[in-house]
Amino acid sequence: MKSAIQTWGARLRATWLLAMALGLLTACSTPTIDRYAGTSPTLDLRTYFNGKVMAHGLFQDRSGEVIKRFVVEMDCQWDGDNGVLDERFTYADGTKDRRVWRLKHLGDGRYSGTADDVVGTASGQTRGHAFRWQYTLNLPVDGKTIEVQFDDWMYLIDNQTMLNHAKMSKWGIHLGEVILSFHKP
Repeated sequence: MKSAIQTWGARLRATWLLAMALGLLTACSTPTIDRYAGTSPTLDLRTYFNGKVMAHGLFQDRSGEVIKRFVVEMDCQWDGDNGVLDERFTYADGTKDRRVWRLKHLGDGRYSGTADDVVGTASGQTRGHAFRWQYTLNLPVDGKTIEVQFDDWMYLIDNQTMLNHAKMSKWGIHLGEVILSFHKP
């Protein structure tokens, strides 16, 4: 039979472990989009991604090493709440790629989107100057295609400039990050 001190000690250790686990989970949590409500300038994707937009970016692996650098030329068109973002990528090694997003404004700053290499439907929401976009992408790697999750944040700096920081993961394991700077002429 356990003594009261042994039982109390076991409970104390269990409580301490639970508190540490919750602390780690909280420390690793991502801010919510509502944190940016009321900030300015206010981001409206239909306004910013309308017409020609240029972007310059890079991909870093989980160690921070830059693996790819690229330029994106975008042609963006909206018809009411439906938009098409035609992205043409040119990588530093000369390879090219293309992604065509079909977006829908759902009201209250919410958007959905599809593209040929996106699994299912992407979902996102704006608040103030920020936009959070989450989706699963079929990514070609070494002759295979793997599904990776993107947690994509965009921040409007002014009417011409927006910064983008996306974290890429698979099964919750951090794989790398994409950093982009968008500019409207």
